[in-house]
Amino acid sequence: MPVTTHTFRVEGMHCGSCSLLIDDALEDLPGVRGARTALRQARTTVELDLDQNSPQDVVAVIEELGYQASPLP
Repeated sequence: MPVTTHTFRVEGMHCGSCSLLIDDALEDLPGVRGARTALRQARTTVELDLDQNSPQDVVAVIEELGYQASPLP
């Protein structure tokens, strides 16, 4: 399956380190080809291979870090 782009709302970030932490954790998830988290927009965009993981897996990783996440349309 091709890589698709998914955007998530992320709440609870307070500084640039929060966004870096999220990016690093997501990039360790199999199937993630890239992650870009924007603190000011409270969003993360993930390039994801759906054969290896799902958007729900991305939400789970973010929530394990202590933030709230939800997919955006």
